Amino acid sequence: MARGKLRIHLGAAPGVGKTYAMLAEAHRRVERGTDCVVAFVEHHGRHRTELMLHGLEQVPRRELEHRGGLSTEMDVDAVLARAPRVALVDDLAHTNASGSRNSKRWQDVRELLAAGVDVVSTVNIQHLESLGDVVESITGVRQAETVPDEFVRRADQIELVDMSPQALRRRMAHGNIYRPDKVDAALSHHFRPGTLTALRELALLWVADRADEYLKQYRSEHRVSAIWGSRERIVVGLTGGPEGHTLIRRAARLAEKGAGGEVLAVYIARGDGLTSASPEELAVQRTLVEDLGGSFHQVIGDDIPAALLDFARGVNATQIVLGSSRRKAWQYVFGAGVGATVVRESGYDLDVHIVTHDEVAKGRGLPVARGARLGRRRIVWGRLVGVVGPVLLALLLNTVHLGLANDMLLFLAVTVAAALLGGLLPALASAALGSLLLNYFYTPPLHRWMIADPKNIVAIVIFVGVGVSVASVVDLAARRTHQAARLRAESEILSYLAGNVLRGETSLEALLERVRETFGMESAALLERADDTAPWTRAGRVGSGRPVERPEDADVDVPVGDDLALVLTGRVLPAEDRRVLAAFAAQAVVVLDRRRLREEADQARALAEGNRIRTALLAAVSHDLRTPLAGIKAAVSSLRSDDVTWSEEDRAELLEGIEEGADRLDHLVGNLLDMSRLQTGTVTPIIRETDLDEVVPMALGGVPDPAASVELDIPESLPMVAVDAGLLERSVANLVENAVKYSPGGEPVLVSASALSDRVEVRVVDRGPGVPDEAKERIFAPFQRYGDAPRGAGVGLGLAVARGFAEAMGGTLSAEDTPGGGLTMVLTVRAAGPRPEPHTAQPARPERHASC
Repeated sequence: MARGKLRIHLGAAPGVGKTYAMLAEAHRRVERGTDCVVAFVEHHGRHRTELMLHGLEQVPRRELEHRGGLSTEMDVDAVLARAPRVALVDDLAHTNASGSRNSKRWQDVRELLAAGVDVVSTVNIQHLESLGDVVESITGVRQAETVPDEFVRRADQIELVDMSPQALRRRMAHGNIYRPDKVDAALSHHFRPGTLTALRELALLWVADRADEYLKQYRSEHRVSAIWGSRERIVVGLTGGPEGHTLIRRAARLAEKGAGGEVLAVYIARGDGLTSASPEELAVQRTLVEDLGGSFHQVIGDDIPAALLDFARGVNATQIVLGSSRRKAWQYVFGAGVGATVVRESGYDLDVHIVTHDEVAKGRGLPVARGARLGRRRIVWGRLVGVVGPVLLALLLNTVHLGLANDMLLFLAVTVAAALLGGLLPALASAALGSLLLNYFYTPPLHRWMIADPKNIVAIVIFVGVGVSVASVVDLAARRTHQAARLRAESEILSYLAGNVLRGETSLEALLERVRETFGMESAALLERADDTAPWTRAGRVGSGRPVERPEDADVDVPVGDDLALVLTGRVLPAEDRRVLAAFAAQAVVVLDRRRLREEADQARALAEGNRIRTALLAAVSHDLRTPLAGIKAAVSSLRSDDVTWSEEDRAELLEGIEEGADRLDHLVGNLLDMSRLQTGTVTPIIRETDLDEVVPMALGGVPDPAASVELDIPESLPMVAVDAGLLERSVANLVENAVKYSPGGEPVLVSASALSDRVEVRVVDRGPGVPDEAKERIFAPFQRYGDAPRGAGVGLGLAVARGFAEAMGGTLSAEDTPGGGLTMVLTVRAAGPRPEPHTAQPARPERHASC
């Protein structure tokens, strides 16, 4: 029986319309006369989806006991007995109740397909097994229900059901996806704009990759060699020369001009591996390509233009970027060059860009490896064969006479064996000794050092020449093999340096550990000193060998300037290893300098921030502190005046003004002190397990009439949080007072809390005018007041203090739009772990609460 076909509707999130699209497809097939049934579809209370079920035959479900109640699952046996042409199966990643035929619904679908039933199903991108870690980093939740990627990839059709995050949130807010009591929680967690955007991008990229796979498969099956420009793919031909940086950047700019542009850098290496580019330069260029979002490839080929064109057509490239030739003018006598050949052979479907650069006509100047040698064991055996072999052969031939021609061939065989084993010198010794023995024992006159027949002289000369020639070839091949192996090892090491150190991914200790492992040393350290007279100190050290205090005490030392040295202990390294070791030393200095520059930059940033805070503080004090002081002074002067007789109402009003001014000063000074503590780093939170029910109500003490202006929704089932209770109370108090200030009359501020993975979120929701996206970060800066807030509304420190306290506790504070209008402050803190870290210092706890 032929296998059924699988069609999958893929979405980025619940509610995008996968089930609706599947049912619409079923109605179309039924209208065409196709036998189509609903094996399992859940409408989740969505009215429009439920209406789409009308007119479709539904196979009765199977009822199973699950967790003390009844659960309905797809009845696979009933569907197989019904044997429809097409079956609709919703939610491919669903886990079946215990007692079901299979544990997963996708396994049920596999049975239907094996029985020849076509299946139309749905799945969300977060349920693909390979994307579990990525989805968890986006949503904070690990998906328990997953589908193997291979099962989804083998689907005959995959249709993306897409919807913008804004439209999906509107559907959610209108109650078209979840029940009204779940809307707020969904909008604040899984249905955040950023989360939906990330999941949507994930779905689009996954489907685009599948489409690219289908295209490659089609081109392969139909032997399509022509390039189809479905997307811009730009191949950059690299030679390992310094012009590669210019070519890569030019290709990246070309790729940015087209939608979905892709850069593929390729280096064509000779098949014999003897001629190679600089490994250091290629490693740097690989890093540059990857940093610009491209990929690096290395292809083996002796015909460089042909290999480059084959690669470009194999990846369906649309453009090739090459650099102008570095060959000098007289070198064109030997051929047209790679660029001209590629242009001539590219055809009409490949555009070739020849880019000029600073190295044009300056010659290639690629490095050539030198100084290789044969192994000691081979040399010993070669010398034995070259010296002892002819003597033993002569003794053997004295007993068995084979004729001069055969004798010469046997001596030549011994010479070739000496060349294969020991190289040139043993072969020369064998040829010389063999020619003497041939002359003495086998060429007339015998047993005399002379040759009577001139033909024998020619034969012996040819014998010596052949032996020397074979020895030279073997020696050259051995040297080239040694060079290639060494260059490969060096290129791997230098590629590691370029790929990690240049990205800033390697610490000094990790780099020193790599040096120690690479050269098999006991320890490695970087020594430095302030000047020529100062003692040496260790900037970093790894390994268990003896500590080295001075470079001259080490087995190997590589000076880097006058005041830095890389030292190793364990053994003495040969001179040929010092080139790579010098590269390690230079990179170690770079890492050390980067670390110090980062520390200096942090210090400079802290100083600059302190200067900015002091400047803003002076500006705030100049008005916001003087205004309430002026009001207090005016009221006190009026009360003390003897010229006016004040009534009781007037006296009470003046005293109330004094009290309000004092309260404003208290708020302002409290926030200023809190901000100064945050800026100087003196806030040391005491992290303890705390219940939100105990902290949040206390934060409402500074809000007038909190029962009418604030609504609390703190579930009792929330886990404990690892926070400093005092800092959390101050943060929530500032957020609530800020929300009450901007909320319209009659609209209470909602303070809710919910758990999300290992975090707990406190959300302060108001229905005020809201804040545009471009200002959402700016409102957390010190001394910022949004919009037309009056000068007496504070110095703009409330939200800055709240975020500072949140970050001091290891949490975050951000602003979001409230659905329907307003602003929502999201305070995220860590859920309590099994063992909170102990702390010893306790910050001063201000008694009053301040607002923005």
